[in-house]
Amino acid sequence: MTNGTTLVLGATGKTGRRILARLRLHGTPVRAASRSSRVRFDWSDPGGWDAALQGVTAVYVVAPRVPGPVHEFVARAEAAGVQRLVLLSGRGADTWGDSPFGLDMRSAEDAVRGSALEWTVLRSSNFDQNFDEDVFHAPLLTGELALPAGAVPEPFIDIEDVADAAAAVVTEPGRHAGRIYELTGPRGITFAEAVDLISRASGQPITYKQISPAEYTATLVEDGVGEDDAHHVAEMFVLMERGLIAATTDDLATVLGRAPRTFEDYVVRTAAAGAWRR
Repeated sequence: MTNGTTLVLGATGKTGRRILARLRLHGTPVRAASRSSRVRFDWSDPGGWDAALQGVTAVYVVAPRVPGPVHEFVARAEAAGVQRLVLLSGRGADTWGDSPFGLDMRSAEDAVRGSALEWTVLRSSNFDQNFDEDVFHAPLLTGELALPAGAVPEPFIDIEDVADAAAAVVTEPGRHAGRIYELTGPRGITFAEAVDLISRASGQPITYKQISPAEYTATLVEDGVGEDDAHHVAEMFVLMERGLIAATTDDLATVLGRAPRTFEDYVVRTAAAGAWRR
């Protein structure tokens, strides 16, 4: 076990805040850092990085949406005496070609894996919680989720499992050194099946509609997303439809010694909390 201070970047984000709670419960000294935390951290402002890294043993890093800054951050972490890095990346980061998402994730992974520090990479599938905390939530509340995704299943993973895995890796130095874990849920389901499960559990009439990538890009632009960003998001679904990241893995069980939570478990919990109630 480790008693050193762990720096959690993106501490107010979906994974960061959950990991913080687990580490505090475990008794691990933590330092929360984000653009809105008392300890401020911003990928676009390297001037604040050294203060955040002072006295830190391990760092939890979420791959930023721009390539490049993780290389400088890792160099500063090494200079500051950091011993371990745990990086949250995306599932199948090495299969995404030259898409912006792939380039961003591979740049972060290259920086971490090329360092002299002990490192672990967690590549996560799409979170279950995207349906209630993120991009899919608002459309579900209108009664229809329309995406350019068809019959290729996605092994959605519960973000609570991702947080459990990250907390385990941080608090078990040496055991996970040099490992890349592809984290998935227990089975793949289509977006249509996911929406049907949400509709049934919540008692709300919600449907799924498959649209073209061009239609989805246009919808995002109408909602205020920049045209380039909208195109890149739509391109992500095109890559998913190739089936390169549709398979499940046993990596979560390797880290935690238990099976991942099911999508049905997530839906029941979240519906009971009223997340899709209109």
